[in-house]
Amino acid sequence: MPGISYQMYCSRDHGIEETLKMLAEAGYDAVEGYGPMYEDLDATKAMLDANGLSMPTGHFAIEVAEDTAKTLEICEKLGIKTVIVPFIMPDDRPTDSAGWAAFGERLAAAGKPIVDAGLKFGWHNHDFEFDAQSDGKLPLDLIMDGGDVVGLELDLGWTIRAGKDPVEWINKYADRLVAVHIKDRAPEGENTQYDGWADVGDGTVDWAPIHAALQSAGVDRYVIENDHPADHAVFAKRSLDAVKKF
Repeated sequence: MPGISYQMYCSRDHGIEETLKMLAEAGYDAVEGYGPMYEDLDATKAMLDANGLSMPTGHFAIEVAEDTAKTLEICEKLGIKTVIVPFIMPDDRPTDSAGWAAFGERLAAAGKPIVDAGLKFGWHNHDFEFDAQSDGKLPLDLIMDGGDVVGLELDLGWTIRAGKDPVEWINKYADRLVAVHIKDRAPEGENTQYDGWADVGDGTVDWAPIHAALQSAGVDRYVIENDHPADHAVFAKRSLDAVKKF
């Protein structure tokens, strides 16, 4: 079974210390970090240690990832082994294939010194990377074409929301998957106040073929996430229990 983490962004409306304690009590042993956790590295490390938690992967804004020294300092302090760039703001997104190709090259340039330092590096998708450009090319493919140093943390929930078959995309980039986000979708028209997301195992996703494809690809890190959980503690516990049953 792969390692299981919790993406801390799920609990952004709660305190970090409170959330880490809740996760430890729910049975987690790892989390995926993001920006606010890098503001006071000593405090974050102390809270992780106090709750018996590790941070094997972390999300970093592209501007931070491009600051190699800062990124490596954060990774060394918190034990992060995989650096993942998770998002680009709408106003900053390219508007054609040439722009996305250039962005892929930018990612590769940011990732090379990180990979050279012995870490892994990757991009995390949402649904906009599946919006075909005027020439029919998909931004996700153009990003991945930027360079082999760019791995992929495939977000299965956003892939499904984009109307794509997650198994197809797992197989397509099997040799470049550094982790995956495990998230579930409510039935159409339900959980609209939570943007249609559901606790893992409580939604519509058929996990058996997805898990089989992930294991065939050798993916060793599952990151549980819900962008808008109704109750982060209930979501964390129910989802961990569901993933363990995969």
